[in-house]
Amino acid sequence: MRFASLGLLLWAMLSPAWAAPSAVVLSCAVAYMPQRSTWVREVRIDWDKKAIRRLRIDGLEPYGFSLVPNGVMTAVDNERIQIDLSTRQWQSDFRGHATGQGRCETVPG
Repeated sequence: MRFASLGLLLWAMLSPAWAAPSAVVLSCAVAYMPQRSTWVREVRIDWDKKAIRRLRIDGLEPYGFSLVPNGVMTAVDNERIQIDLSTRQWQSDFRGHATGQGRCETVPG
């Protein structure tokens, strides 16, 4: 489903970055283990007052995404990604071979 939950809509209405319907861009510093490397990932969420319409990660649009409580879940290549929009946390895994965790911040724009 691409329709936002009540909690997500409330968060969106209260957050200054979501004041005008259009897009929000997040910069997520993700630490990947076991490699012990940090990558900065860009997440762009296009939405209107009723629903998230488009999601892009590092410029790539996933085949699909799902809304979960407080965020979104998707996959890009072999990386399964979950972003909690209320706490602005990134969690991902590469099918058990590596994991990623990080914090996201809204990019001013």
